[in-house]
Amino acid sequence: MLELLAPAGSMEALYAAVQNGANAVYLGSGIFNARQGAKNFTTQTLTEAVKYCHIRGVAVHLTLNTLVSDREQEDVCALIRSAAMSGVDAFIVQDLAVVQLCRQIAPHIPIHGSTQMSIHSLPGVLFCAAMGLSRVVLSRELSRDDIHYITQNSPIEIEVFAHGALCMCYSGQCYLSAAIGGRSGNRGRCAQPCRQSYGYGRWESKHPLSLKDNCLLPYIKELENMGVASIKLEGRMKRPEYVATVTNVYRRVLDGEAVTQNMLSALSAAFNRQGFTDGYYTGQTGQNMFGVREDKYDDAKWLSAARATYEAKENPLVPVGFHAVISREETSLTVTDPEGRTCRVLGPGAEVARTFPLTDEALRERLSKTGGTPYCCQEVTAVIDPGLTLSASNINALRRDALNRLTALRARRDMPALRRPQKAATYAGPKEAPAPVVQVTTKEQITEKLIKMKPAALYVPLHILAQDPIYCHELNRKVRVTAVLPRIVTDHELESIKQQLRTVRDMGVRDVLVGNLGLLLPAREMGMGIRGDYGLNLYNSRSVNLMRELELKSATLSFEMTMPQIRDISKAVPCEILVYGRLPLMVTENCLIKGRNGRCACNLSASKLVDKTGAEFPIIKDGQSCRSILLNGKKLSWLDRQKDLNRLGLWGIRMYFTTESPREVDHVLENYLNPTAFDPGACTRGLYLRGLE
Repeated sequence: MLELLAPAGSMEALYAAVQNGANAVYLGSGIFNARQGAKNFTTQTLTEAVKYCHIRGVAVHLTLNTLVSDREQEDVCALIRSAAMSGVDAFIVQDLAVVQLCRQIAPHIPIHGSTQMSIHSLPGVLFCAAMGLSRVVLSRELSRDDIHYITQNSPIEIEVFAHGALCMCYSGQCYLSAAIGGRSGNRGRCAQPCRQSYGYGRWESKHPLSLKDNCLLPYIKELENMGVASIKLEGRMKRPEYVATVTNVYRRVLDGEAVTQNMLSALSAAFNRQGFTDGYYTGQTGQNMFGVREDKYDDAKWLSAARATYEAKENPLVPVGFHAVISREETSLTVTDPEGRTCRVLGPGAEVARTFPLTDEALRERLSKTGGTPYCCQEVTAVIDPGLTLSASNINALRRDALNRLTALRARRDMPALRRPQKAATYAGPKEAPAPVVQVTTKEQITEKLIKMKPAALYVPLHILAQDPIYCHELNRKVRVTAVLPRIVTDHELESIKQQLRTVRDMGVRDVLVGNLGLLLPAREMGMGIRGDYGLNLYNSRSVNLMRELELKSATLSFEMTMPQIRDISKAVPCEILVYGRLPLMVTENCLIKGRNGRCACNLSASKLVDKTGAEFPIIKDGQSCRSILLNGKKLSWLDRQKDLNRLGLWGIRMYFTTESPREVDHVLENYLNPTAFDPGACTRGLYLRGLE
């Protein structure tokens, strides 16, 4: 059966989801979840929520889907323990360190890979399965063909977002909110700058980063037939009435009702951004996917109707069976739930009937009156001695007592055997000054000055090397070349990437820079050494230590960290950080340049977005695909503070060239060799200095 997974940002929203037919809810507790702005749950209310759900046959998935720093390890361990004792049914996780902690502390609880893990291919799913995950939430950008291929070949469950808000950027790869306001989406505090207005080249009141909400209601049966295990409804920041309405509509379609205009109107009344989109699922990306919120969601009639579905009554969700034995000596009633739990209660013996003896039909009618409880009567069997009767009050008392005991039994959870997590090992980094590392975006940026400088590694996009094998061979003889893989590679693009890897490998290139978990296995299968990029979101010692277990040659630490965090983190593999360049803030499936006028011109000209403050965000093409990378306008620069960088225990410091001309590249390299004063108008210290909120 296809699971309907609904959001619960508060206890009222949880009631709304459960009473409208959710099979499971997902919710957050504390600060380690991607919706810190929701009301969320305390330790006490989480226990209450789990009991409420379990009584009604609904599972509870706890979101632990943020990056966790070294100093927060004890707190996240405490949350894992308390959640396990509350009886949660699954953890939803982004950080590989948290995956490890969940497995060590509560190995009996399944782990689901959050969409924040940016999993969008079968190799990514296989990596998660090897890490012990039992389910993966796929990136929302995938088409029906992508999803179908993965579900048909996945060894673990697949979950798909079916309804609600779409981020412009691949989840887990967005740094826009962090860069411009210090509020990181990877830390659960996204300020949603994508919903603000921007213009191309100059500010305009347009919204080129604001997508309409997703709606896959017409494709629910198709997803079920593919083998998808769960469909997820977005909305932990939304009001309970929204949760009630959306859950109710999807429940009805899952139960076999045809999609109607009234259903679509109900979804639209609950919330929309100038309509809905199925553009990613159907492969129809483009301008029709964009829209902004319309403030018209306070209709009193709609709100009242939505609240009535969960406030005024208990919708019976759990079918039970009764078996009664009625005799002169003793009366008993046994109730059985779908999982086979039974409760037997005793009552007074029956009396000899003066007029009408008790019949099976009369008993069934009385026991079927389960209103006000989570139960509905599915069947009644009875053994009644002839000529006896039992008062209605006694039958009602037996029914109430049996159901109360069943409720207590369903709410009970065996105390799990929890374990202590293993202490994370600490590895010291090198004491010598870090070596220069250079990344280029174009072939022209590989200047003679750059080659003569002989950086510890030169990162060049794979497609540039593969397009000119002779140049690739000659370049690799002069400097240590590493091929940069695209951050996003879907299954139908993978064979082309492998072919390009074969080409550059034959030319002597032995290393690749990987920024997505889904490319670790293919790169290793191709016999390449792996260097980890910033897209892996390495934010703590445990995750870096895991890179050692995975035999990575080096790892790039998250540029959302501070200098003290970088200094103190375990250097289990040689570590590097970005110290110069325009930071990549988004990678988008929708081409941002095409979004300007509906025509793809990303091969012809660069472009930029401008916000209302005048801040500029250049756009570049992501490799050979039509995906876009949104860059920060100000360039990160620490070239004048190399003495500070020398104290961090790093292997390398990377200069990242994106929009620079060859002349500008040489100028930056000269500044590295002979540092000049920092220019606060053109450059920024980034989050290394100011940190996150």
